[in-house]
Parts: sequence; C-alpha cells; structure tokens
Amino acid sequence: MTALIDTQIKNTTGQITLDRPKALNSLSLAMVRDLTRILLDWRDSATVHAVLIRGSSEKAFCAGGDIRFFHQAGTSTPQGGSAALEDFFTEEYALNHLIHFYPKPWIAVLDGIVMGGGMGLAQSGVQNRLRIVTERTKMAMPEVNIGLFPDVGGSYFLSRTAGQLGTYLGVSGEMIGAADALHAGLADLFLPSSALAGLQELVDQFSGGDLRAAIRAYAEPFAIACDPAGSKLAQNQSRIAQHFGFDSVTQIADSLAGDECAFAQATLATMQKRSPLMMAVTLRQLRLGAALDLAGCLRMERTMVRHAFTRGEVIEGIRAVVIDKDNQPRWQPADLTHVTEAMVEDFFTPAWPAHAHPLRELIDQ
Repeated sequence: MTALIDTQIKNTTGQITLDRPKALNSLSLAMVRDLTRILLDWRDSATVHAVLIRGSSEKAFCAGGDIRFFHQAGTSTPQGGSAALEDFFTEEYALNHLIHFYPKPWIAVLDGIVMGGGMGLAQSGVQNRLRIVTERTKMAMPEVNIGLFPDVGGSYFLSRTAGQLGTYLGVSGEMIGAADALHAGLADLFLPSSALAGLQELVDQFSGGDLRAAIRAYAEPFAIACDPAGSKLAQNQSRIAQHFGFDSVTQIADSLAGDECAFAQATLATMQKRSPLMMAVTLRQLRLGAALDLAGCLRMERTMVRHAFTRGEVIEGIRAVVIDKDNQPRWQPADLTHVTEAMVEDFFTPAWPAHAHPLRELIDQ
C-alpha cells in the first residue's frame, strides 16, 4: 500500500482508510491501483468476510479524482491527454466494476464530502453494499461545473433514481445532504457523527454473522434524526419530475424559467453557471445509460472521457475552479443556444474498435 491508503483486518472485517486529507482524500492513480490490489486479495481470502471503507478526515470521504493531476496531464500534450491520464480512467472504472460485483459486503462510511470518484466508490455494489451518511455528508456529482460529465458509473446509478432525481443531480451538479441522499436512494442509513466511534467499536469487535444487519440495528435509534420525507428533494419531487423529464436541456431550462417558485429559480441560476455543452452531453448520457448494464455504461463513459480531454472543455473548467480560481470559465459554446446535436454526438463516437476498447473485458456478473 501507498502512504495514502491504510488497510487492516480486524476479526473478519477488512478495513480501508483513504488517507489523503490535504486533498480531501481525492484519488490518485496509485490509490486506485492499491484499492484494486487489496480488494482482489481480500476477495478470495477466507479471513475477510466484509469490507468497510472510510476517509481519514471528517471533512471528506473522497472528493473525487485528483483534478489537479487531470489538468497537468491533460495539458501535457497537444492532444489533451497522456498515458497516465488514460490509465487513471481505465483503472478507476475497472475498480468501480470490481466493487459493484464484489461478493462480500461493501460498507461505505460517507462522512463529509462525497463527490465524483468518491461517489463511484460509494454507489458501486449491488446486493452487498451499505452506504452510511452523517449530518456532515455533502454529496454531489458536480462534474458539469468543471466541464466534465458524471462518470464512475454515474450513467448507471443516476439514471436509475426515481422521478428524474438523478437527471436533476447530474445536469445541475447540485450538492445534497444526508436526508436527500436517503430519499434519492443514494444512501441506506443515517448515523450522527457522534455515533461513528461506536460504529468503529462494533466493527472492530464483530467476528461472525451479518455485519450489515448488526450496523442497521446499531443505527436504528438514530433514524428519527434524519427524515428523508422532509428533505429538499422530497419536498420538490414533483417539480423535479416535471422539469427534468425533457430530453433537451433547453427544454429543461425553459420549463424552470416558467416556474416562479424559489427552488426552480435557484436551480436555473445554478445551471446558468455550468458548461452548456456538458449539461447537454450529461443529459444524453443519462438517457442512454438507463438502457445499458453497468459494463456498458462504463465503456460509454470511457469513450466520453477520451473525447472530453481532446475537446478541452474540462481543462478550462478545472483552470477556472482549481488552478486560477477565478470562477470565470470561458465555456465553448457559451450558451445553450449554440450547442448543436453534432457537438453532443461527438462525445459518443467510438474512440476505439470494439475489440480494442480499454474496458472490453468487463462483463456484468
């Protein structure tokens, strides 16, 4: 393991701690490789019955991929890419697939910021996952704010939320809290941060049976403190379904503009700051992802990310938000009226023959 990943086995639980607090536990290529290596080792280990992953800081579980690295690697060649950048996305998406079909319980403690690549770690898993949120949870797929799209399987998990909630989250890039995450089906249970020490003690001492059931029983008394029915998403569920059911971002924006309620107007104001092109690409991605299995979604996203760095919108977005921090991205095009169908379709044009796709070997199990 690198110094950025800490692992240990206590009784029957393999425990992983993302330990890069100064970067809000954002993922590097080395971290992706370490995570993959340890999960492959533990998958066949008779001594590991479940895996728990958490962040080392109360500020963040994982804030995503290392976007400073993305900018550096994306500007290192005239084509907007590098071998390290290509490897990062290929291996990160393969890791998401590995976790999704992991045969042992996958328990994620989502305390603090959970964005991008952190969402990939959190939302992966089928029947075996348990996603724990706290009052400090700040969850988002905010990629449209940096000229990218919600990847790491976002095509899959966002498109499968009820009532267009995933479309709203992906196209707007808005952040949500614990109650919203529970309402959207992006989290399973709530624990106050004050109860995390007790959770750790439970996990450390657990030696047999169903760890997820034991955690659910431990969390049950705290459920009353976080009511999904009172969340912002629940209160605006019908409006979200109404406005985000269109297959055009222009139609979504026009629908929001015609709704005078504070939620609709705030959402429209947020969208006006995002990349017009990448909002349109994201909407198309989510509509296509709804009909694909996970492997198909990840292959689509891998193609999209190749085009994203070639085009350069993401380089400009990262520059504005992280490098120069002027928060004045020069989006191309600058508004939705100049986004053409051809521009959107370019992101879905095959970048490799099917037999040469970097994720060609992924098969949903």
